[in-house]
Amino acid sequence: MIEHYAFGEIRVDGTTYRRDVKIYSDELIGDWWRKEGHALHPEDVPELAHKMPQHLIIGCGARGVLKVPEATRRHLDCLGIPFTLLPTGEAVQEYNRRVTQGERVAALLHLTC
Repeated sequence: MIEHYAFGEIRVDGTTYRRDVKIYSDELIGDWWRKEGHALHPEDVPELAHKMPQHLIIGCGARGVLKVPEATRRHLDCLGIPFTLLPTGEAVQEYNRRVTQGERVAALLHLTC
């Protein structure tokens, strides 16, 4: 569960992170950097094909600045991973809701803009 989110900061399992994170059911990857700062490309999540969550939540930042290009959307579709794009605050709520329901969900969270 994600315990807290505020602009530029997230707390998961008692640990606070101040850089973007990837959360899978078995792993949290902190200090996540992307090929292009405000865009999500397939090469930014090479482990996704092995993790195969039931659903992927993408937190696009407090103001939704992170973009998901069409090539990335097609890549996720080819993998068969349904995804939801939300501002990060809403993405955190959706992630926690799905985890509480027992779903194997993953989250890619841009913590700032």
